[in-house]
Amino acid sequence: MRQPALATGLLVGLTGATAVVFGAFGAHALRGVLDARGTELWHTAVSYHFWHALALVLAVMAGAGRARRVALAAFAIGIVIFSGSLYALALGAPRWFGAITPLGGVAFIVGWIALGIALAARASRDTD
Repeated sequence: MRQPALATGLLVGLTGATAVVFGAFGAHALRGVLDARGTELWHTAVSYHFWHALALVLAVMAGAGRARRVALAAFAIGIVIFSGSLYALALGAPRWFGAITPLGGVAFIVGWIALGIALAARASRDTD
């Protein structure tokens, strides 16, 4: 297996696994610890984390090319910044920490656009 393929596979597996771990942690270990707002933030973070772990799978299946690489990177960065900042806020980080959350949202948007381009390029190659 080529090194980039191995790294990509590990990224996808680790991202999906951490979404499950964080979801379970929030549902069990943090029950009764977080207030209603913290619980809502945690749930939102896990939801976006999980959906974008699945988006990474789609990006892997999109074939090769620059758009695919951009999608993979943007989704991974989005998970870290968007979900990571919400996890931190839920656990009591200062409110100003939430100012970086939209940067993760922008990364998700870039990832989806890049994924669309990658899938369109793959479809074009498949029909030729």
